[in-house]
Amino acid sequence: MSTYQTEEEQVEAIKKWWKENGKSVIGGVALGLAVVGGGKGWLEYQRIQAENASANFENFSQAALMGDLEAAEQRGEALLKEHKGSTYALFTALELARLQYEAGDKDKAKAKLQWVLDNGDKAAISQLAKIRMARLMLDMKAYDEAASLTANPAEDAYQGEFLSIQGEIKLAQGDKEAAKTAFSQALEKGVSNPGLIRMKLTELGG
Repeated sequence: MSTYQTEEEQVEAIKKWWKENGKSVIGGVALGLAVVGGGKGWLEYQRIQAENASANFENFSQAALMGDLEAAEQRGEALLKEHKGSTYALFTALELARLQYEAGDKDKAKAKLQWVLDNGDKAAISQLAKIRMARLMLDMKAYDEAASLTANPAEDAYQGEFLSIQGEIKLAQGDKEAAKTAFSQALEKGVSNPGLIRMKLTELGG
């Protein structure tokens, strides 16, 4: 994932992979369960569920692309309810959070990101949700919550993003030296916006 320059590109890469491989993954799991359980009915049920989730996600995406928040929320909430355990639901909640934040409803956005954190079992998606939640908490001046979310980031492609948020938190709290250290470490690990981080370091005398 570190080859991608922005969070949105990372999300699109995951979406593309899932669109190309998701049904086969679900099919493979369902086939294994069917073999173990000896039931063709379970296999057929899983296939139908996967197709329904895919169709519902396409409908939701269309509403989101058109900027129809009301329709997107209606279709998104239905998808979360009917296909809670699917990867489509995680993508839907992430996108709903973005739409709601842009519409000025930070509380709804927070609830959707929390839903992903509570229900996500895909590491990459959960990491994105945690990053966005931390940034939202920073925006809402909930510094303790943001700090808790970014504490002890895992050694992965997202480590730099977590460190950059740590720097933002320290800067907002007036601890310029700690902010400089966090920003420097973020650059070393790799971030999606290195130019911005370098600018902040320059402003801090780093």
